[in-house]
Amino acid sequence: MNGITVFLHVISAIVWVGGMIAIRIAVHPIMQSIENPAIKLGKTIEIIGRLFNLVIPFIILLLVTAVIMALTLKGSSLYKTVLIKEAIWVVMVINFTFMYTRRHKASKLFVRGDMASAKALIALFPNVLLPINIALGLVALYLGITLRGL
Repeated sequence: MNGITVFLHVISAIVWVGGMIAIRIAVHPIMQSIENPAIKLGKTIEIIGRLFNLVIPFIILLLVTAVIMALTLKGSSLYKTVLIKEAIWVVMVINFTFMYTRRHKASKLFVRGDMASAKALIALFPNVLLPINIALGLVALYLGITLRGL
């Protein structure tokens, strides 16, 4: 297995999972201090959009490198762990795609002035959807470490 492939895989996971952790733990609580609901919602939609645009190339890179690494470990005693780990990433991508489409719709609704509908579309992000992906990402990172024999 190529060291560059492993590095790109790990850095992609760090950017994606780390970005979600930063948004949930550092940014979200601060956003709650904004009293104007329109500003709060607009900034929330903008911040989530920036994070999503940042992580999309890393998600793609993560999946490509995962396939490469999985193929190199096929037939080994580690392959079952590889498949579990990659299944976790796939669930995360599905969750990400769900959030991405909801944020996109919320952005359009916000621009049209339908704040209630926009807010409803992203309501599950901070307390349900992001924490699910954070937890899954941490499990996948741990499994990745176990695959390296550490």
